[in-house]
Amino acid sequence: MLVLSRRVGESIIIGDNIQVRVLKIENGVVKLGIMAPDDVRIYREEVYNAIAQHNKSVISQETALESVMKLKEVIKSDKDRR
Repeated sequence: MLVLSRRVGESIIIGDNIQVRVLKIENGVVKLGIMAPDDVRIYREEVYNAIAQHNKSVISQETALESVMKLKEVIKSDKDRR
């Protein structure tokens, strides 16, 4: 982890096209401005984690549905053999 100190109005540059600027510091809260290309997604960590958890849930539901469908096919083919 890189640790930097910045004052209000100062920035850091990430790569060639992302700039993070300190806009305001008040009562222990830092307000940042981020300039990045439109295709770069920027999330607060708690939002990113909620999205990731939701995606994992959807994937596991799809996997469960696929398993049920395969089981249904196996049962059907077993009945057809009898």
